[in-house]
Amino acid sequence: MKIVIISDLHGNADALAALNESYDELWVLGDLVDYGPEPEAIIAAMRDRAALVVRGNHDHAVGYNVDPQCAPPFRAMADATQRYTMAILSDADKTYLRQLPLTETVVRDGRRIYLCHATPSDPLFAYCPPDSPQWVQDSERVDADVILVGHTHIPFINRIGTRQVVNPGSLGQPKHGGPHASYAVWQDGEISLRTVPYPVERTVDKLRQLPLAADVVEALGHLLRTGNPRAAASSGQSV
Repeated sequence: MKIVIISDLHGNADALAALNESYDELWVLGDLVDYGPEPEAIIAAMRDRAALVVRGNHDHAVGYNVDPQCAPPFRAMADATQRYTMAILSDADKTYLRQLPLTETVVRDGRRIYLCHATPSDPLFAYCPPDSPQWVQDSERVDADVILVGHTHIPFINRIGTRQVVNPGSLGQPKHGGPHASYAVWQDGEISLRTVPYPVERTVDKLRQLPLAADVVEALGHLLRTGNPRAAASSGQSV
């Protein structure tokens, strides 16, 4: 069995289109919307293609019209794009986001796998970097061999005792120090982290066409081009 695991698409249809992987199942760890120019296309694609999707803090914010609790460096970008996203999504799309589960637990290839957006103790908002000691405590909260998380946009695979904690990184807004879209693949019981290039400037051009302030577009474009995670990592808060 081959499973492609993606997270934090953030309305980036160009990055999704570059994901040229065959799979038996597609799993999504939340944050379909905000920051990017094409949230409708992402929701439509996930409805059609994804076997499992859990709710991220931005999905929750758009679905319920609440604060996504972003870190200060990202707050202006999040506020502006959330207003845009809520204006163009249909009621059916917002209902879909509201109804996404916070967590999922499934068994594949004889292994029990737990999915959430942030952490088992706080599925929506907790910001937990790869080297955080919190993962030891959080991994003990769930009965699972593998814990799949997103939210930080930073890919990692940690082994804690007999468990693995895996973050595929972000497909739509990478923050690992480069622009390539990040994801993970589970195949024959093994998990690997992968990246794929996509036409970043095409996405930036689409952002320029949106009703957003110039400084917001500039900040979003810089983040997409550089994949710079420093602001998020240093804040210790949601992104």
